[in-house]
Amino acid sequence: QVQLVESGGGSVQTGGSLRLSCAASGATRSTTCMGWFRQAPGKEREGVATTYTLRNASFYADSVKGRFTISRDAAKNTIYLQMASLKPEDTALYYCAACTYCTGIDCHAPAYWGQGTQVTAAP
Repeated sequence: QVQLVESGGGSVQTGGSLRLSCAASGATRSTTCMGWFRQAPGKEREGVATTYTLRNASFYADSVKGRFTISRDAAKNTIYLQMASLKPEDTALYYCAACTYCTGIDCHAPAYWGQGTQVTAAP
């Protein structure tokens, strides 16, 4: 089992910035990819950004490229999502996940999920 604890969500005005953090603990060696996913009301969950733990590779959804940056501190088993130039359409519940493997921004099971943290970008 892998436990994930997210933090850093909140409300900002359009154009603002936020940084999300996700600390992992437990059987983290069973996963090779960590990432951020989001779900807006009435919509399906979608991939935002992923980073591979065994090689230097990160992937982003087209909608966030150039605005969001995913990073990882291996020593702390923590990933971050720096979000800039936030738009109202970025408003969603953001989840951290640790995945057995990823293909691009798709997370493959078995996967472990955090509780989610709300991000709101007000118009």
